[in-house]
Amino acid sequence: MNPFEFLKDIDAMKKNLANVQTELAQITATGSSGGNIVNVTLNGKFEMTNLHLDPLCVDPRDIKMLEDLIVAAHHDAMAKIQDEIKNKFGPMLGGLQGLV
Repeated sequence: MNPFEFLKDIDAMKKNLANVQTELAQITATGSSGGNIVNVTLNGKFEMTNLHLDPLCVDPRDIKMLEDLIVAAHHDAMAKIQDEIKNKFGPMLGGLQGLV
């Protein structure tokens, strides 16, 4: 293989990666739990961008339930983001899909 062609390929891969990172920041998904009383929104980088709690779920006597609902909503949002990434970037990822 020509080393100059290899360097061109690396440069193209870097540009593609930068584009993917930009697009990931724009993907969002909201997960919910407890019949939609807890909502968590994540971006494509799995960063939590919003948390909404319905006043019904705020009971100082049952903090453990609220914690469980937040975790469940977060997991729901993560699964949705992973699906969105697979749908959007699946063909580009090729054999790397198991990592997402």
